[in-house]
Amino acid sequence: MAWNEPGGGKKDDPWGGGRGGGDQGPPDLDEALRKLQNQLSRMFGGGGGGGGSGISGGFSARMVAVVVGVALAGYFLLGFYTLDEQERGVVFRFGAVQEQVAMPGLRWRPLGIDEVTPVNVTRVFSEGHSALMLTEDQNIVDVSLTVQYLVADPVAFTVNVRQPQISLQQATESALRHVVGGSTMDDVIGEGREVMAGQVQERLQAYLNSYASGISVRTVNLDRGAPPSQVESAFDDVQRAREDEVRFVNEANAYAEQIIPEARGDAQRIIEQANAYRDQVVARSEGESQRFTALLTEYQSAQVVTRKRLYIDAIEDVLGNSTKILMDVEGGNNMLYLPLDQLRRGGGAAASGNSNSRANSFDRDSIRELADAVVRELEGRSSTARRPR
Repeated sequence: MAWNEPGGGKKDDPWGGGRGGGDQGPPDLDEALRKLQNQLSRMFGGGGGGGGSGISGGFSARMVAVVVGVALAGYFLLGFYTLDEQERGVVFRFGAVQEQVAMPGLRWRPLGIDEVTPVNVTRVFSEGHSALMLTEDQNIVDVSLTVQYLVADPVAFTVNVRQPQISLQQATESALRHVVGGSTMDDVIGEGREVMAGQVQERLQAYLNSYASGISVRTVNLDRGAPPSQVESAFDDVQRAREDEVRFVNEANAYAEQIIPEARGDAQRIIEQANAYRDQVVARSEGESQRFTALLTEYQSAQVVTRKRLYIDAIEDVLGNSTKILMDVEGGNNMLYLPLDQLRRGGGAAASGNSNSRANSFDRDSIRELADAVVRELEGRSSTARRPR
């Protein structure tokens, strides 16, 4: 008979159950599984059998403690989170924002109670915008700009504005239209863009502060200000005309800077020459007056001698400053004065007016022929005078 058969196998029990004291051997595997199922069903609200209540109660308490410990450990571990150096955490407790933000590092929050939203507060974000706008002088321009900003207040950035980027775009367009609408087209497409960028930044920051958005505008760059593409060629012609105008003005100023000093120098030279001529004439006049006074004194003392002396000096000056030709004819006493120098100068002037290559019309041969003709004329006159009457 087998040891576990009913009615006679207790003394042969290999677990020593036949040595008195009843059945003390380990339960069957199926029975152990049934007990475990009963314990779990009682733990989660189900009913259980009546046997083995002491063992079942101890096992149930241990299981509950283990489950609760594991749950608490998981809850505690899942509450840890980290924030980078560039981030700040906005804490919501039961949906209500807390004033104190979470700093960078390893942090813990109670799950289900606190929620943390990380916000980057050191990164410089960039937002671009472009549109067609109307200027003050009723011209349409194509304007594009770039706004660089960062989050200065993470709580305001997360809570006060639902969509901060869209609010920033709308505020940028409003500020840009206000500034462009108060400027001329020359300022938008010319050198006034830097001033306009500063005005747009100031007005945009005022709008964002009124929204309590927590955004701080760093810079505003007005990238492009140009006419629409449909009329761009006409505006290019206008720009080239303005550049030509500036170039002509610069050339005129350079010429003026060059010619004005020369003209001033010439004017000063003429003034100096006039002053010198004036001094010369005044000095000569004073000398002539003094000489005339002295001569008058001498004339009053010796009139005849002084008159002759004056006559001789005058004839000497006249004859000394003129060219003379004296011709003496043989056998006669006729002397002819022929101003050949004046004839030569007159003929030379007429010839130079007709042709620049001829310096004089009277060369040596012409003068010799003229002299021979004069001699023949004089000889004829002298022979006529010698005939007997």
